[in-house]
Amino acid sequence: MYYGKAFLLLPSISFKSLLQDMKGDLGSSRKVLDGKSRFGFNRATRDSSGFVVDALKQSCWENMPPELLRDVLMRIEDSECTWPERRSVIACAGVCRSWREIMKDIVKTLQISGKLTFPVSLKQPGPRNGLIQCFIKRDRGSQSYHLYLSLNQACNDEGKFILAARRCRRPTYSDYIIYLNPEDVSRGSSSYIGKLRSNIFRTKFTVYDAQAPTTGAKITKSRSTRMMGMKQVSPRAPAGNYAVAHVSYGLNILGSRGPRRMHCFMDAIPASATDPQGMAPTQTQLLPTSLNSFPSQSVHRSKSIQMDNLDDKTPHSHSEEMLVLKNKLPRWHEQLQCWCLNFNGRVTVASVKNFQLVVARENSTGEQEQEKVILQFGKVGRDVFTMDYQYPISAFQAFAICLSSFDTKIACE
Repeated sequence: MYYGKAFLLLPSISFKSLLQDMKGDLGSSRKVLDGKSRFGFNRATRDSSGFVVDALKQSCWENMPPELLRDVLMRIEDSECTWPERRSVIACAGVCRSWREIMKDIVKTLQISGKLTFPVSLKQPGPRNGLIQCFIKRDRGSQSYHLYLSLNQACNDEGKFILAARRCRRPTYSDYIIYLNPEDVSRGSSSYIGKLRSNIFRTKFTVYDAQAPTTGAKITKSRSTRMMGMKQVSPRAPAGNYAVAHVSYGLNILGSRGPRRMHCFMDAIPASATDPQGMAPTQTQLLPTSLNSFPSQSVHRSKSIQMDNLDDKTPHSHSEEMLVLKNKLPRWHEQLQCWCLNFNGRVTVASVKNFQLVVARENSTGEQEQEKVILQFGKVGRDVFTMDYQYPISAFQAFAICLSSFDTKIACE
């Protein structure tokens, strides 16, 4: 009877006061919570006696019926749709294991919900019905790049931080190491999730994921790769460097005066993913890794694609099985005397780095699919660039592809 009354009274409760009530009951647990990530996810630690401190002990929320608790969390998830309000969803998932399991079940994948919530959503394909708007800030001094989720149409706001990258220039190649936490970019950082590597001419790039995009993926091995102590993604897919995309820049017809030619071969995404009923691989768990597990002394090469032999049109005999993206060709504007693309107001500064990626003709199922922009990148300030992406690529893949545009193309310009 009590449960029935509580359920009937629930709609009249303010969710703000509900969260404040939760914080009051759980205030004493804050001292034993640490490891706060940039997404606001707290990890519980053990006390001196070796037991995990129960944040809900002696709390009115401890004895709440599971059905009612699930309904409360569902309403919180539905009401907090945008950042920074959405941090309440993260806070609920960080209370205890039972709450976390409920929230993981309630929060849908990015493709369905269109909401960036947990860190794993950065590895999931974007929504089908529109572009997710982000922007990149470049720090020339530290050779670092920070990716933010746009909270409004302007790019001068602080935004919601989501990814960081640090450039490591070598004599024969460049590495862009990608992390979840910008404050910890050391080789032993557990926030390492992947990297981008170039060839000597900075015209061909390989995107490596530290986690297998699919259970059947094959690891890219090298003599320097140490397999000891790595977490298991699945029985067939150990943690390691997985080549998930290749980016190739071709020589401009007009030299440095013309736009770049660009192709992206998405190894981890089938060409059928762009079909109305197609599906792109979706990660549901993000495992902690570190760069120390994947040394970068030698160039990793995929068995399916050799970076030095990458062709602008077809990388290997199975190219029809993977998704291929190419840059949308700009049009010459007679009055402005320059090459132009329609970025719908998202790009304001002319730059050779600006591009829009669409499905290549060999992968396209129709004229409308060829015009659909999957990823667009452009300059809006001296060190500020917009990055908008959608299904079937993820934020991680989009960020890595955009990083390839920053390197000077020795053979193309």
